[in-house]
Amino acid sequence: MTAKIAVSLPDHLVEEARAAVAEGRASSVSAYVAEALAEKSRRRTLTELLDEMDAELGSPGAAAVARAARVLDALDAR
Repeated sequence: MTAKIAVSLPDHLVEEARAAVAEGRASSVSAYVAEALAEKSRRRTLTELLDEMDAELGSPGAAAVARAARVLDALDAR
């Protein structure tokens, strides 16, 4: 089920959404916005999980953070 709503967005975000549709990266502006909101929700949930892990186990050390950054950079480079 979906609900139709009206929102105001900065011009540059509207153009980004339209470009995504034109390039075939999204089926519609609505789909693009819905995907962005879903990603925001997933990130919030992940942040909460990581905060819980930090509280239980302690924060990761500098070496672990550096390794994670290298792994993420390698994934982004693909």
